[in-house]
Amino acid sequence: MTDQLEIRDLHVNIERKEIVKGVNLTVKKGEVHAIMGPNGSGKSTLAMTLMGHPKYEATQGEVIFKGQNILELEPDERARLGLFLAFQYPLEISGVPLSRFLLQALKARRSEEDGSEGNGKPKMAFGEFRKLLMENLQVLRLDKSFATRYLNEGFSGGEKKRAEILQMLVLKPEIAILDETDSGLDIDSVKIVAEAVNDLRGPDFGCLAITHYQRILNYLEPDHVHVMVDGRIVKSGGPELAHELEAKGYDWILRELGYEMTHQEQEQGQGEVA
Repeated sequence: MTDQLEIRDLHVNIERKEIVKGVNLTVKKGEVHAIMGPNGSGKSTLAMTLMGHPKYEATQGEVIFKGQNILELEPDERARLGLFLAFQYPLEISGVPLSRFLLQALKARRSEEDGSEGNGKPKMAFGEFRKLLMENLQVLRLDKSFATRYLNEGFSGGEKKRAEILQMLVLKPEIAILDETDSGLDIDSVKIVAEAVNDLRGPDFGCLAITHYQRILNYLEPDHVHVMVDGRIVKSGGPELAHELEAKGYDWILRELGYEMTHQEQEQGQGEVA
């Protein structure tokens, strides 16, 4: 099927240490999935592997999207297919204005949708792009001068996260992976980011949101919630599972699995989903 991202028995190493230990997960367009779990459980490793970061080595399994095993593709090829990753720690790129970066990314994305650059479809006019950009800046409640600044340079943590979501709104991916986009955001910013994601929600958009916190899920209202522990998805459910984690932390799940937590780890688990 072309309307889903299918992760099959995925194992991932970092520097020869196995971090992801057999993940199976299907994200369909039209659905929002959330992955929660304690620190060090492999959530961000999964996100980076899906997008093709060279540090992360997939040693087993496959990830199918649009009939292809995307583990065999370069990161830019995965992006052209319609995948998008909002980074947990976005990089600063001096000398590259955000608007220019977005225009070039959008041209590359459109050329993939066209099938070729020479099929006669008109290229996006700059005026059309500017209108799209300004509309989405308004959605994120950012001043228009934001677009002229160098990519993430001098941005606050919250501005960097909104810049990631701005890219998502402009590029309109088919499957978006949000790697703790809500971390470090105040309540108002969390709501703005969630509303922006919801603007794309529909039959042509699927989302995998990785988070420690219930609060963004109050606005995203995921269709499915998964708990990841020690490199595996160990429990799945509906939105009610996130509420249960908020109330009880992760300790009860770890006890079910036979893991033991120190008192410090228990406090951390409670704080992560508060």
